[in-house]
Amino acid sequence: MSNKLVAYFSASGTTGGIAKKLADAAGADIYEIKPAVPYTSADLNWQDSNSRSSIEMKDKTSRPELADKNAPIEGHDVIFLGFPIWWYVAPTIINNFLESYDFSGKKIILFATSGGSSFGKAIEGLQPSAPKAEIIEGKVFSRSVTGFELKKFADNY
Repeated sequence: MSNKLVAYFSASGTTGGIAKKLADAAGADIYEIKPAVPYTSADLNWQDSNSRSSIEMKDKTSRPELADKNAPIEGHDVIFLGFPIWWYVAPTIINNFLESYDFSGKKIILFATSGGSSFGKAIEGLQPSAPKAEIIEGKVFSRSVTGFELKKFADNY
């Protein structure tokens, strides 16, 4: 087992593709954070204020149910946590993931995908969900990121 884990949520597949390349580059184990009810394209329509993702993101206490709670957090000191940027923050399913495990003493390095947004207030929104972990703002990647760039990123941690 690697000391590093790549845990990721991917609604459309973009973050998942990068997470797999990052796990390969870092020699890390990988775990997909899945919602109990998968998101449809209609759910992800951020232009529709009644879409599932819009409703969840308006309510900061929203915690979409996880499909499982089998992430191999034990035995990993460094966790690369990936997600798409939604409304300049992490989707609230990431808060639920962090609240479902003990991350005490762990180093969590964020990585994200976005159509042009930065991390915004992602750390501010996530730190209360894992108060005993060190959360580090990593990098927002485009879908064209190379394995070499991901290896260089992973080697920093």
